[in-house]
Amino acid sequence: MPQVRKRTCHICEANCGVLVEVEGTRILSIKGDADNPLSRGHICPKGTALQDLQEDPDRLRKPLKRVGSDWQEISFEQAFAEIGEKVRAILARDPDSSAVYIGNPNAHSYGNALNAGFLEKALRTRTKFSASTVDQMPNHVANLRLWGHASMFPIPDADRTQTLVILGGNPMASNGSLWTVPDFRNRMKDLRARGGELVVIDPRRTETAKIADRHLFIRPASDVFFLVALLKAVMARKPHRPVQDFVTGLDEVAALLERFDSEACAQASAVPLAEIERLADRFAAGPAALYGRMGTATQANGTLNAWLISLINIASGQLDREGGWVFGLPAVDTVNALPPGSIGKYSSRVSGHRSVLGEFPAAAMAEEIETPGQGQIKALFVVAGNPVLSTPNGARLAKALESLDLMVSIDIYRNATSAHAHYILPPAGPLERDHYGLFLLPMAARTIAVYSPPTLPQAEGSLHDWEILRGLAHAISGEPVQAPTPREALDGLLQAGPYGLTLQEVEAVPSGIDLGPPPVGQLPARLRSASKSVPCAIPEFMVCLEELEVPNSEVSEGLRLIGRRHLRTNNSWLANSRRLIKGPDRCTVMINPTDAEQRGIADGATVKVRSSAGEISLSAEVTDDMMPGTVSIPHGWGHALPGVAMANALGKPGVSVNDITLNEVDPLSGNAALSGIAVEVEVA
Repeated sequence: MPQVRKRTCHICEANCGVLVEVEGTRILSIKGDADNPLSRGHICPKGTALQDLQEDPDRLRKPLKRVGSDWQEISFEQAFAEIGEKVRAILARDPDSSAVYIGNPNAHSYGNALNAGFLEKALRTRTKFSASTVDQMPNHVANLRLWGHASMFPIPDADRTQTLVILGGNPMASNGSLWTVPDFRNRMKDLRARGGELVVIDPRRTETAKIADRHLFIRPASDVFFLVALLKAVMARKPHRPVQDFVTGLDEVAALLERFDSEACAQASAVPLAEIERLADRFAAGPAALYGRMGTATQANGTLNAWLISLINIASGQLDREGGWVFGLPAVDTVNALPPGSIGKYSSRVSGHRSVLGEFPAAAMAEEIETPGQGQIKALFVVAGNPVLSTPNGARLAKALESLDLMVSIDIYRNATSAHAHYILPPAGPLERDHYGLFLLPMAARTIAVYSPPTLPQAEGSLHDWEILRGLAHAISGEPVQAPTPREALDGLLQAGPYGLTLQEVEAVPSGIDLGPPPVGQLPARLRSASKSVPCAIPEFMVCLEELEVPNSEVSEGLRLIGRRHLRTNNSWLANSRRLIKGPDRCTVMINPTDAEQRGIADGATVKVRSSAGEISLSAEVTDDMMPGTVSIPHGWGHALPGVAMANALGKPGVSVNDITLNEVDPLSGNAALSGIAVEVEVA
């Protein structure tokens, strides 16, 4: 007899409520849950891919051990025993020679989040990498310096604002990023209905730009100059709502900004000064919010961008205001549950990168494997990650992985990264696990508490990801992990949260408990800075801003590269979904018609794209959606590599843009500087 079970889609940050119709262990349909107070019935194509992931014949069901070029299925017991023995031998030779890489899907698994530390502790490693230094670490650094906690994320109050400005973000494709905002299209219809305005600033006319009231092109990696000009314009106006008295240092920032000429900054960014002044007028009136995302983070000035975005919201009187720059008050308050974070506690061995939140830049992973000496990585654990396709200069990393004495991947596929592993340990299927949006619900456009029990029974002999982490920790250290289960821990976190809920109470409302819009007026009490203030004039940021030089505004004849994403993709880990790969080729290089004509490139032609790091070949997509002088290639492709066993992905493998990205990073955060790389494009 068919049954409909409610759960949260855990594929992307939107956390949409879905209705999964099942009969026994067979999935009949997946639809949106209209009763979910956050997603309101919205569902994107990724939601239906849950079935593809669950039923995929290529999904690994048992641990694999690589023997030469062959793979053998083994038991978890054998895998744990052999891995534990090998790790102990490696660490006996060099106690500092292990490392961990944490991939993007870990943010969508509260069980992993609560248990990854056991593996790190067993390894006694301080060499940790993650996807955070590929796309979001500037935000964490700015959060720590401004609010006193790296996980205290401000978000636009989209449901109550009158002006929403999006810089380098594309929520129509992402459903929000560091901002959980499903059903974005309808939210923007509501904005327009109340007389508001959506403005998108991006080098590409994105899916979000196409529904906006205004779209402005901006030169790649020039965001910092646009933001300086906008902050100056905002500070020149008296906001209708005074800046709060717990905000300090704005006068010092204003004094430093005097050295910048607004017209020169506008020309450097290619955003007309008249448009910047117009935006400043709307911010002075409010309510308004400026949101910057991936495009602003993946630059050499990524942390300056994150800081300046917050300063614009602060100086215009939009901080902690309905319709402005607000903070969620989630049922599980991660700001109380997690340490604030640290910067510079350690330095990386080869290039001396400072640690940020206990991590080194993912861009430095290859050199830490390649370079001999004490602390050279010999044992690497990759937890739900695919850095060969998702981190800079992936071809170099792939070669480095082959030199490891031991590599272990916790993954459901033999992909471009796990193909280099000695052991692959697959967790239970995605619909066999429970879910709570531990890190994502604190950034939600509307506050809800929603828990999803497993939709399907756990397959016999399988282990959940958190059980694998504990099994590895025990096998390496010899000490059993004595800790509550994730479910028990979640119950405790909920009870300790601001609403005092129990897990039983949350589970009794499977579509989610509606806790209302993000609150305002509570920020002073929530600040984690020692002074309980917002110190705007952050010394290290001020030094970098003082050293910033505005470039000549003359347009170069060269091309600059930016990334992109599509609604039917999610980094590299939905590439084997039979539903999502349907349709036209999405791994193309988008190029403006003028740039294409100058190079004799026709739409659909195969072209070579070359940087100082390498060269790739792919189809050209000639479109006026691209700003002249700019080309765009999506990330997460390039599956046609040795050892990959993903039949659907190999049918449409694409190429990896990270074969031509560089190892450059934002010095303040260690985040990869992927945007604005100089490239050449020519007919193949």
